[in-house]
Amino acid sequence: MAEMISIIIPNRNGEATIGKCLEAAFASRFEPFEVIVVDDCSGDRSVDIIKRFPCRLIQLERHSGAARARNVGAQESRGDILFFTDADCLMQEDTLSAVARAFAEEGPGAVVGGSYTRIPHDKGFFSIFQSVFINYSETKRPENPDYIATHAMAIDAGLFRRQGGFDERFLPILEDVEFSHRLRKAGVRFVMRPEVLVQHIFNFSMLRSLRNALRKSTYWTVYSLGHRDVLADSGTAGAALKTNVAAFFLSAFIAGAALAAGEAGLLWLILAPLGANLAASGGLLRAFGSAGGWMFGLLAGAYYMGVYPLAVGLGAVAGTVKYFGQLKKYRSLPPDHPSPPLDLSPPPSPSPLKGEGFGFGDR
Repeated sequence: MAEMISIIIPNRNGEATIGKCLEAAFASRFEPFEVIVVDDCSGDRSVDIIKRFPCRLIQLERHSGAARARNVGAQESRGDILFFTDADCLMQEDTLSAVARAFAEEGPGAVVGGSYTRIPHDKGFFSIFQSVFINYSETKRPENPDYIATHAMAIDAGLFRRQGGFDERFLPILEDVEFSHRLRKAGVRFVMRPEVLVQHIFNFSMLRSLRNALRKSTYWTVYSLGHRDVLADSGTAGAALKTNVAAFFLSAFIAGAALAAGEAGLLWLILAPLGANLAASGGLLRAFGSAGGWMFGLLAGAYYMGVYPLAVGLGAVAGTVKYFGQLKKYRSLPPDHPSPPLDLSPPPSPSPLKGEGFGFGDR
């Protein structure tokens, strides 16, 4: 008999997507599996929608964040394998079968990751852009991914509990990155399986796309500064994106300086950062074209190189200010003072998950 897979879904005001998410989960052709939804004090109709499905619903007593919700779901699960996904993600009919095959080949000592389908549930330009960008970034190194994202993370239940689960004191996002890096230090193997896919619901406009980039960049910067890996080639915050941002701002500086000096002939210097950017981003630009055709590829490439890096760069600035401001506040606290909301120090080695505490304090 196949090992049982527990699908764990945190939900927070997800009434627009949770119904589609659960419909997709229960359409799985794999057996056996269970679905556990942990509602993080939603104020919308989410709970009413969830109750229509034959899943286990756990309602947190107070808003605690996605990390806490995932940990509680893991604690209450009965499966041999835990599959984490999100309330705005649609599993494919063969997603769990792909997970089971991966575990049969890799063994329980590996964490198996997946990604988004290239084409999302909603077919708008900015949604497709985002889905292609994430799929390409997360699957470009399948044999050695830097992290496994919780929109499609499969892990042996025993391994998850022994490693302490997600840090509930952590940033409001990126708990999966911290967890992955902690597991890597413990010698756990990561495997990215491109066939393990979920379809995301973005509903992105240009404004939502840029706001998402700004927010993600802000917290990536806080995390990277705290862990001294700012230049790491890490998934969606990879070397190509960092080159893209650097090329954008360097080009803007060259153009501004040339025009201010009345030396328009110096604008040709922009070709250097542009060439470096094209070389670094070539794989992603080809992925845009492959997913949406040459016209989409041209427009997506223009957006990626000419607009998107502005939001990412501003987020990096905001994250730097946030990090050093929080660090200054943190260092001024007495030694016995509780950690601030943005815990900038490396977390202690967590204890194995057991009981209500999971080895972490509430956020």
